Formats: sequence, C-alpha cells, structure tokens
Amino acid sequence: MAKTKHPYIRRAQRPDTPGSAIQTAQRLSGSVESIARKAAMPLRRYGFPFRKPTVPRGVEVPVEESKLGPGYDTEWARSPLARTARGLIIEGPLRLAVRTVASPTVTGVDRLADLMRDDDVAPVIFAPNHHSHIDTGLMIRSIPMCWRRELVVAAAADYFFDAHWKASISALALNAIPIDRDATSRATADQMRDLIADGHSLIIYPEGGRSPDGWGQEFKGGAAYLSARTGAAVVPVFIDGTGEIYGKGAKKLRRGRTSVVFGTPLTPDEGENTRRFNSRIEAAVTRLGDEALTDYWTASKRSASGASPSLSGPDHNGWRRQWQLGERRKMSTAGIRRRRARNWPDLG
Repeated sequence: MAKTKHPYIRRAQRPDTPGSAIQTAQRLSGSVESIARKAAMPLRRYGFPFRKPTVPRGVEVPVEESKLGPGYDTEWARSPLARTARGLIIEGPLRLAVRTVASPTVTGVDRLADLMRDDDVAPVIFAPNHHSHIDTGLMIRSIPMCWRRELVVAAAADYFFDAHWKASISALALNAIPIDRDATSRATADQMRDLIADGHSLIIYPEGGRSPDGWGQEFKGGAAYLSARTGAAVVPVFIDGTGEIYGKGAKKLRRGRTSVVFGTPLTPDEGENTRRFNSRIEAAVTRLGDEALTDYWTASKRSASGASPSLSGPDHNGWRRQWQLGERRKMSTAGIRRRRARNWPDLG
C-alpha cells in the first residue's frame, strides 16, 4: 500500500509558497553580499582614501574642536538675510505666541526715556530674573523697538547649542550666542564686548539658569562685569508669572498672564568692583519684584529700609517653602488666573 504524504508537508514543499520565496530572497541577498565582499578585497591593499589613515607611533592626534556648544559660530545669524528673516519671525509668530500664551503687561518703560531720547540710542544690558523658557520671547516682545532691532540673547551653550538643529534655530530666531553657565571664557567675554561696541544690546540672565522651584537664585556677576568693561548701562527687569505657565520641569504649557517691569538703568560707581555692582543689580530686581506685588511707594519704602522680600525665598525646605511661594503668587496679578481642577487620589 502506497504511503500518502501529509497535506501540510506537501504544501510546505511547494516552490510558490511565501516561505519558499523568503528563502530564495535570502539566498540571493547572501550571494550579492559575497560578490561585493570579493570585489572589495583588492581595495584593502591600498591605503587612504580607501581606508582610514594610520597614525605613526609616538604621534598624538589633536582632538578636533567641537563646532557645537561654546564653539558654535553665530556670525551668520547677523547677516542682512538672517536679520530680515528674524524680523519676520519676531513680529509674526513669536509676537502672536507670546500674546496668546502669556498676555503680558509691560510697565516701567518710562524709566528708560532718558536713554531713548538720544538720536543715537546707546546699547544696554537687560538683566531679568529667569523662571521659564518663555522669558526670552517675552523679553524680546517687551523691549522697546529701538533696542529690539539689534538685540542679542546670551543662551546656555549646553542646552541651546548641543545639537545643530537647536543651535541653528536659536541663532536665527533669537539671535542667541552660546555662553558657558559655569565659567564664561575670555573668548565669549570678548565676543559680547565686540557686539556691544557694534551697537548690539544684550539679554543676560544673571541667575545663570531657570529657577528649579519657583523661587529666585543668587545672581552671578556676568552682567556687572560686562557693564564695567564696556560702559553699557544695566537695565534691571522683573518677570512675573512665567513660572506658573511653563516652569522648569513642567510637561504642559498653560495659558496665563505675565508682568514685565523695567527698572532704572544702572552703571557702576567710580571705584566700585564687580561684586558690589552685582549686588546692586540684584537688589534692584528684588525691589521690582516687590513693586510687581504691591505698588511703587510700598516697594520704595521697603527697599530704603532694606526690608524688601527676598527673591530667593525663605531658608526653609520642603512644604514650607512651597507654601510661602503659593502665598506670594496669590498676591500677584500674573500667572494662571483660572481655578485648577483637583486631582483626587485613587483610593481603590
């Protein structure tokens, strides 16, 4: 009696099945790869450029300087074509985004009237507090036009210039230059000095980075040092409300209202060192923060008596610090003004 093969076995042996086609394609690709490997074998006998050049013993190859971070060249962003494109971005999408998300109220511009009255407006250094990525767009939108056209933003090299696409966008849209937040190099300081000499104004965040918990941080002396070196006045600025809208670590952008308060321009006194001048800048921003929460007269009296509320908050940790931050925000007209939905715990 003839044995009959199982139907499933006969089906697997058919050449037109998908499994057989895959096996045939694999064999063909393996054959092509083998032929290409054999064809490339003679090229291995030759050196550069068919293979990486060798390095003689005892010779150290210098490390190639990175073109990102502090070494990123932003000169192209100040060309006529880039300036035209940036003007369209600032007066178009950026202005609309700031108005929609932050709804800013700008005060204190009259304190800059003496500088704006000159026919040839001198460059200045704007020194605001820093709570959010929104701050830069908000500052560009709020600064008067006489400085806005030639405005340069000092941005963190390790964040905005760590990738080519981020560096290109930052340089084009914001006219940003990379700076090292830990230690500003001599080359960076010289670059900012040359920019001011060419008529550019600067935005420098003296805190060095965004607030990690909603309170302010200690000011660094970059703005004070640059002012003493170039003679450009420092304009203290207080920004309120951006921390609630999109603070550090936030995963969602919330619409709200913000407040930008410009202070009286400051210049270093004769014989005043950078540390003391930096302390005066920090005190001026602190006073503006008190003015944003109260009024001009109350803030002036507290500043004169040295009783202005500190921007860095109380010396407590944990919930007490956050509780006092919430009480401070209740006094402000900025931030998120709608009632937030409660997230009740899941008790199972």
